[in-house]
Amino acid sequence: MNEKVNYILQWIEKGDHDLGTARIIREHLPEYYDTIAFHCQQAAEKYLKGWMVFHDMAVPRIHDLTVLLQYISTMTEIEEELFQKAYMLNAFSVDVRYPETVITLSESDIREALDIAWLFRKQVLEHSDLAGKVKDLP
Repeated sequence: MNEKVNYILQWIEKGDHDLGTARIIREHLPEYYDTIAFHCQQAAEKYLKGWMVFHDMAVPRIHDLTVLLQYISTMTEIEEELFQKAYMLNAFSVDVRYPETVITLSESDIREALDIAWLFRKQVLEHSDLAGKVKDLP
């Protein structure tokens, strides 16, 4: 496996760890909505950074999903829906780590956050043609 593919797979694996963590927390501590949502955002961020590597782009140390998508959109067409979904997850990136920031989420919001993270994973695998090289998450 070449170095670039290996690096993309490392980003995907890191994202899978966050998405897997979100799913486990949801199963065992479902009231931890802020933590579940945070890990969904983190997973999406790592998937997008893997997509950037696929396009031979430098991976910036930023957390804004819409900015990452803007970078990627210089190399490939990105549907507006992905920007909207990225914007939704952005709310869970930094501020939720601080006690003065309280977010109120419903079960529906958490399902959507998990679905969005999964969607970004799917996008990266499809666009980078790596679907067969990555194991499915349980």
